[in-house]
Amino acid sequence: MTDGRQARSFGPLGKVLVIIPTYNEADNIEAVTARVREAVPEARILVADDNSPDGTGKIADELAAQDEHIQVLHRQGKEGLGAAYLAGFRWGIDHGYGVLVEMDADGSHQPEELPRLLTALKGADLVLGSRWVPGGRVVNWPRSRQFLSRGGSIYSRILLDVPLRDVTGGYRAFRAETLKGLGMDDVASQGYCFQVDLAHRAVRAGYHVVEVPITFIERVRGNSKMSRDIVAEALWRVTAWGVEGRVKRALGRRHT
Repeated sequence: MTDGRQARSFGPLGKVLVIIPTYNEADNIEAVTARVREAVPEARILVADDNSPDGTGKIADELAAQDEHIQVLHRQGKEGLGAAYLAGFRWGIDHGYGVLVEMDADGSHQPEELPRLLTALKGADLVLGSRWVPGGRVVNWPRSRQFLSRGGSIYSRILLDVPLRDVTGGYRAFRAETLKGLGMDDVASQGYCFQVDLAHRAVRAGYHVVEVPITFIERVRGNSKMSRDIVAEALWRVTAWGVEGRVKRALGRRHT
């Protein structure tokens, strides 16, 4: 948890939009949207589909036709997780939502835990669902995947000097005003790196960031989108940001 720059009060949350990016999630999208609707009935859902060849977008359209709480954002093709979330954030802000939530389509993020994230957001600018704080855990992950996730968070935390335990996690609740202050127009990162980027920006800008423990469950149906390219991008971008930050601090001390 970050302490923020100064004690302050937080305004009401406003309308909640849960953004669920999809690419080939036909086996999962109906179940996850139903669970969100049950867990937080007042929330709206935006399915951001990257023209899934398995028909996910068509299924999402059918769900939206049956439930006014569900909207679908059809995108031209597979452009990556970060681009899908940024498109969803802009859609939500343009439509007057006060809270924008990141949630995976595969069921690894438990919709039943969303009320706890929203409760924490009443006193924060950004809430992270964290696997690596006390009370957080992962289920059905091999040790290699746990090592990769823990290692990525530790590496990012040390190199970027951010006081967060789960920097790479993707279950998050933002206030719209927080996103507006993060400079979304120049975010080009994807995957793990996208999550690190936004967390780093929030801490650097002095926003109050809170971590809430979650249970992360490995997907049962469909294929993971994790790849060597995503890991490699995260490694080189985080390293570059860390080196750049240290150089700037060193130059700043030299000129004071």
